[in-house]
Amino acid sequence: MVLETNITKMLGIKHPIIAAPMGPFYTTELTIAVSEAGGLGVLSHSALISDYQKGKNPVDILKENMIYVVEHTDKPFGFNIRTSRRELDAQRLVTEIPKFIMENQRVKEQCVYAITSAGSSKTLPSSKDYQKLKESGSQIKHFHVAPALWLADKCVASNVDGLVVTGGEGGGHQSYEKVSSLVLLQQVMQKHPDFPVVACGGFATGEGLAAAIAMGAGAIAMGSRFIASNESEFGNEYKSVVPPAKAQDTVLVTGALGPIRLWKNEYSLHHGLVADKEAKMAEEKEMSPADIIKEGKAYEAAYTGDVKSGAVLLGQSIGVIQSLENVKKIVDDIVGDAEKRVRNAYGFLK
Repeated sequence: MVLETNITKMLGIKHPIIAAPMGPFYTTELTIAVSEAGGLGVLSHSALISDYQKGKNPVDILKENMIYVVEHTDKPFGFNIRTSRRELDAQRLVTEIPKFIMENQRVKEQCVYAITSAGSSKTLPSSKDYQKLKESGSQIKHFHVAPALWLADKCVASNVDGLVVTGGEGGGHQSYEKVSSLVLLQQVMQKHPDFPVVACGGFATGEGLAAAIAMGAGAIAMGSRFIASNESEFGNEYKSVVPPAKAQDTVLVTGALGPIRLWKNEYSLHHGLVADKEAKMAEEKEMSPADIIKEGKAYEAAYTGDVKSGAVLLGQSIGVIQSLENVKKIVDDIVGDAEKRVRNAYGFLK
């Protein structure tokens, strides 16, 4: 049995499982592993504070990572660009990366998915270079992260190819509405029933995949589950947080772009939560360059091993992740369990 959906057919992948973008961290080895396992690996918008200090920038990093991926797998993959007002390199990325893809035939053949997030869904499709890429015969599809219904509406209006609908359970940045994946997915499917949707936020098991498909999604995207894999580039200290954790061991606090879900530790428990976008923008005006660097260092510290005082991004799905595994086993187990759930549910039809 194969779980064939509108998303698997659109992206040319075997299984309806996609890696969530996890910038500013590196996910190059993870991307290869997920794609090789039959899902869709996704290169993050990577650039750590130490990268900037060494003179490296997200554009060159992404180009290098794309070449590395096609040298190690012949399977489809994708990439992420954060289009936030705080991302100074976003405009360069939406210009230079499409050019780079067109100039590299293997990358052009394998790169089928561009996921933008944390900003406008219009930034990438308005790029003339992205338009040229589409016109050149590329099979690339553009999805945008929608953590609220009104944002999903804006994405559809901007003619994206699909949505990544992510609820408040997920790790990383969230919307101010704090609507759960269960409710948000229903809202989006009621309003846009025929639109390609990837469900994200709280998904880490076969039960979750089966539920998402039953509700109309064509795939799930997972972050925390793939962080807790042997192939991910996250430090062992970071990964080891996951198996013993409970779902209630995370908290929403103020992040770089708004509310962000972190594991409870010294860092997160000493951060408040802004009420709305206006309050967040007012807070940003008071931040100095030193404050921004300090914030970035906290995320890099956790990524490289300091899970006590660093910022540890994880979602509530850590409460259903019991062990660290190879990516292939994770994908195979989730798909196998989902198939069983779908078969059982089909049996209820009389």
